[in-house]
Amino acid sequence: MNTTSTSEHPHLRATLLLCCLAQFMVILDVSVVNVALPSIRSALRFSEQDLQWVVNAYTVTFAGFLLLGGRAADLLGRRRVFVFGLTLFALASLAGGLADSKVLLIAARAAQGLGGAIVAPASLSILTTTFKEGPARNRAVGIWGAMGGAGGAAGVLLGGVLTDLLSWRWILFINVPIGLIAAVLAQRYIVAGRAEHRERGFDIAGAVTATLGLSILVLGIVRTDVTGWGSLPTLALLAAGLVLLAAFVAIEGKFAKAPLMPLRIYASRTLRASNLVVFTLGASTFAMWFFMSLYLQQVRGYSPLRAGLAFLPMTLSIVAASTLASRGVTRVGPKPLLVGGMSLLAIGLFLFTFLSPGGTYLGDVLAPSVLAAVGMGLAFVPAVIAAVSGVAPHESGLASGLMNTFRLFGGSLGLAILAAIATAHTNRDLRHAAGIHAALTNGFVLAFGIAAAFAAAGALIAAVGLPQVSTRASRRQAIAAEGA
Repeated sequence: MNTTSTSEHPHLRATLLLCCLAQFMVILDVSVVNVALPSIRSALRFSEQDLQWVVNAYTVTFAGFLLLGGRAADLLGRRRVFVFGLTLFALASLAGGLADSKVLLIAARAAQGLGGAIVAPASLSILTTTFKEGPARNRAVGIWGAMGGAGGAAGVLLGGVLTDLLSWRWILFINVPIGLIAAVLAQRYIVAGRAEHRERGFDIAGAVTATLGLSILVLGIVRTDVTGWGSLPTLALLAAGLVLLAAFVAIEGKFAKAPLMPLRIYASRTLRASNLVVFTLGASTFAMWFFMSLYLQQVRGYSPLRAGLAFLPMTLSIVAASTLASRGVTRVGPKPLLVGGMSLLAIGLFLFTFLSPGGTYLGDVLAPSVLAAVGMGLAFVPAVIAAVSGVAPHESGLASGLMNTFRLFGGSLGLAILAAIATAHTNRDLRHAAGIHAALTNGFVLAFGIAAAFAAAGALIAAVGLPQVSTRASRRQAIAAEGA
């Protein structure tokens, strides 16, 4: 193992429990706010367009600093960085729960995202250096990955329960005791680990340009409802965001001594295609959670608790489909499952375009939501395996980190685009004397249609860009993905 341990006999069960708890918590916060959005909007007077920043402030920061967090764990010590990330996440959650303005809440969510970007890679690094290579490590990392999937799926349900029974603030407050207790226990039970090679530096310039570039690009899209797509302020923001993202690529390719995203890794056609698929997966699914939550509560009048329970079939479907995909990928390879999963997701999202202001849950929501959830579950596992295939084994962790970064960036950018389009369509209908429920539904339906197109594009990219892999190679890739 590459750790400098404070104990010759690390507490394996406690380490696994703490790392999985941390992963569950930070991934849960990607989706836990969705059902609470109408309550947050009323309490802090968010506009329909600015409301998405409650989600995007977290995901943009999380994605932008994810690879830098992994580098910090290697250089500064895994336990130290893990504890710092948990503490930051808990304190940011406390600040968000106490926020009395939308600016403070968005800032707190951004700080949460930074904490999550530190915790997630540090927890995985702790597992891979604490457990011996082989079945023990594969089992531990497999459980860790399942906790991440469960956190994303359970977030909407838990958010509805907490918001209805207590307050929307408790979706943030609940992280405080969990995060602080986990930080204290980590000091006792997790070994202090440090990488053997310390000559590498921090690519802070890369992390900052990537995060600022995407944030400014998203801001430019978000403000189109006020300034319009062709106005000078909008064009200036979009141009600034693209320039910063171009600077990020230049830094990674030419200037960074230890780049967060070495461009040479994209020599793999499989990795390029899989990351594009994951980008479309994030762009379509983040928007689905967002708009379904608003439709159920703002149009159909559901309480947060009832809306959360309405997502329960989706949660169970994702878990079941993910389990099937993890078994099936060793038999048929990642490509067929990825193509099939993205296709089912596209069909489910397309069926949401038939929603109406008077639609019923059983007649109009349940079947499309389950179909989309099954597609998500089938697509995610083979996406991970495809992302780590075609690269050197010692770079599988980097490939896995890039996959998560593309998923979060895709989610943030896709949500920004679809929210801007939906809001513009709703406002246009309102100006033509349409009822509020009809106008909102029409905007959501348009967004679902475009999200379906994103998912269909992902299925096409997977079909064309990914090679067909033999069953034996699929088994090897599945083992590599578990160790990523």
